Amino acid sequence: MEINEHGKVKEELERLRLEHLDLDSAINALEEIGRADQLQLKRLKKKKLALKDKITKIEDELFPDIIA
Repeated sequence: MEINEHGKVKEELERLRLEHLDLDSAINALEEIGRADQLQLKRLKKKKLALKDKITKIEDELFPDIIA
């Protein structure tokens, strides 16, 4: 992976982490209200999980486990 490409991937990773954190905050806020739309919560949680999967994939590409 080239240095320039590596930097872009790290920027994307940071953006995804922030989006994941924002979704987590939104989900918690909706759950605290107690009258949240369950379908909306389910969609947000599904999106959050998909973001986590993307984050994990990118992290694995950037920092592969090397068994010595």
